[in-house]
Amino acid sequence: VIRPPYAKESTLFGTECPQCSGMCGTVCEEEIIKFGKDNIPYLDFSQNGCSYCDECLKACEPGVLSDPEIKIQAAIRINAAKCMSWHDVMCFSCKEPCLDDAIAFKGLFKPEIDQEACTACGFCISRCPSNAIEIVA
Repeated sequence: VIRPPYAKESTLFGTECPQCSGMCGTVCEEEIIKFGKDNIPYLDFSQNGCSYCDECLKACEPGVLSDPEIKIQAAIRINAAKCMSWHDVMCFSCKEPCLDDAIAFKGLFKPEIDQEACTACGFCISRCPSNAIEIVA
């Protein structure tokens, strides 16, 4: 499960969020903050990614989201077996929406993610036509 950015202490999601009104999800401009049965927020990258607009940070009533320097705690990976580019089909669907310019291609094919530059915003995930991009907490 991928949690929203800006959280100093991940255990606070379980202790503080269940009683909260969920304003972080209401103000999310990309509409990626969803809530489980326990009212704990998680990120759903199936339609969009995180623009790091800070609106969830500002709206977080219990202060779980409190550090603007902390990005999404996850890694983005390309599954080469599923990736069209890795199979010599020209596709740049993942690179185009990348806010961090973290996806580079070896020649015209074979995209790779620079994990140092990637903030795990997730915009590349929903754009991939072959579902080759995975996010791992």
